[in-house]
Amino acid sequence: MKRSLAYLTLAIVVTIVLTPSAIAAGCEKTSLIDIQDEVMCPICGVPLANAGGPQSENQRDFIRERVKKCESKDQIKAALVAEYTTAVLAEPQKSGFGLAAYLVPIFALIGGITAILLGALRWRRGQGAARSKTVSAAENDTLDTDLRRYDL
Repeated sequence: MKRSLAYLTLAIVVTIVLTPSAIAAGCEKTSLIDIQDEVMCPICGVPLANAGGPQSENQRDFIRERVKKCESKDQIKAALVAEYTTAVLAEPQKSGFGLAAYLVPIFALIGGITAILLGALRWRRGQGAARSKTVSAAENDTLDTDLRRYDL
């Protein structure tokens, strides 16, 4: 009887000790640091990692509570959007006007490369035309006169 009571006590202690670690093992590894670079302070308009003030602290507390509840990064970001609107997300949306943030740099890069290539082709054609230009006899005489004048 004493032995079974000791085993039962040991089993309860082991269960109590291992349960938090088992819960933590099943929890997705999300932290405030993972999320605060991807969300903005709606008051300051800067990433939450750089923001200061009461509103940013409220957001950090909001995120910490969600992390304790073992929510994933996407779930926490969705909760932030529900609480503060899409203005809280640091990256632009991939539709509507936010799509321009992705497309404008691509078009600018393509336009820049095209301008450089066209400029290089035009410059090269100009160099070829200068090499094939013939010198008239009058220009040749003027050049010879100038060279004789500077000879020692």
